[in-house]
Amino acid sequence: MNPDLKKLQPYPFEKLKALKAGCQPTVDGHIALSIGEPKHDAPAFVLDSIRDNLNAINRYPLTKGSIELRTTISQWLCRRFQLPKNALDPEKHILPVNGTREALFSFAQCIIERGENALILMPNPFYQIYEGAAFLSGATPCFYNTVKENNYLPDFDAIDENTWQRCQIIYICTPGNPTGSVISKQQLCKLIELSLKYDFIIASDECYSEIYFDEDKLPTGLLEAAVDCGNEGFKNCIVFHSLSKRSNLPGMRSGFVAGDAEIIVSYLQYRTYHGSAMPPVHQIASIAAWNDEAHVKHNRAQYIKKFDAVLDILKPVIKVSLPDAGFYLWLNTPVDDQTFAKELFAQQNVTVLPGSYLSRENNGINPGQYHVRMALVAPLDECLTAANRIKQYIQTLT
Repeated sequence: MNPDLKKLQPYPFEKLKALKAGCQPTVDGHIALSIGEPKHDAPAFVLDSIRDNLNAINRYPLTKGSIELRTTISQWLCRRFQLPKNALDPEKHILPVNGTREALFSFAQCIIERGENALILMPNPFYQIYEGAAFLSGATPCFYNTVKENNYLPDFDAIDENTWQRCQIIYICTPGNPTGSVISKQQLCKLIELSLKYDFIIASDECYSEIYFDEDKLPTGLLEAAVDCGNEGFKNCIVFHSLSKRSNLPGMRSGFVAGDAEIIVSYLQYRTYHGSAMPPVHQIASIAAWNDEAHVKHNRAQYIKKFDAVLDILKPVIKVSLPDAGFYLWLNTPVDDQTFAKELFAQQNVTVLPGSYLSRENNGINPGQYHVRMALVAPLDECLTAANRIKQYIQTLT
């Protein structure tokens, strides 16, 4: 058995299940705000595309995907992130994947040069896949804290030179999970400069990039920043995108990686052996989804309505504000996060995720403590009911 498996901690939802064990809620009607699974309707035209192309299932797909899909993705990236028209070559810069989760995990195993000094940097709190990817690739996870005092953003200046020298990959998540914070173009350019100086790869998880609240203030992407700072070949820059959140298609498992052509060549070779090609039916449906923005705008409007209503309910009893983007509220709690989550469930039958389950102790603190993650993915009426129950629970604390 691979000994690195022993390094993996229980997944956050296993910890949450253990925390809630034995609790008998006194309120009927459970509301789950713990899992970031979109609940809005999937676009009907995408479902129609799947139904109308089921005959495509009778052939093996290419690992690199169809040229039609890769062209569609490159065109979407150029439109969305205002890249020059021919900045991305569908043959060199794009690779479809089965959702960002499996790609973020397997990417490290492809890239890491094993050795005692190999580091993978990642935000803290973080998406648990980053840590697992580090361990299973033979590297050591190295955390950089994203704390309230810095608007939950990374401070790259606080990372010492020895760490940068050992770094082979840095995972960034923008908009952040669980914080919702968006890294600025200026900070991304600074990180790109560091990557070129110390020769490490930036793996930018951007799967929440299409859920934002101001149509005139879109989250910046890594490729956009690369072009802006003169790195037109996207050296050391790889982005990960998905249709799960953007298009409410988590079960379709459709996403892509894009960026540095040399890295894409190596990752394609890895994936060819890994046997992880996207089904042909999903490729056709993905083309339809990436080509349409109307359903994405409608999706954003639903989240805006929920955030506005939930914040109105909570603001009288706790300090809370709209995140930069994404569908999470990263709530700073007045009591320990595990106590908050357990008592909220017991008293109000609402499940939230303790922030300490999404973070590790680093530099003397656990930046997830005294926070809970609330995913506003449920229907509006459920979110409003949950917010009122949370308000009632907080009032018992004060």
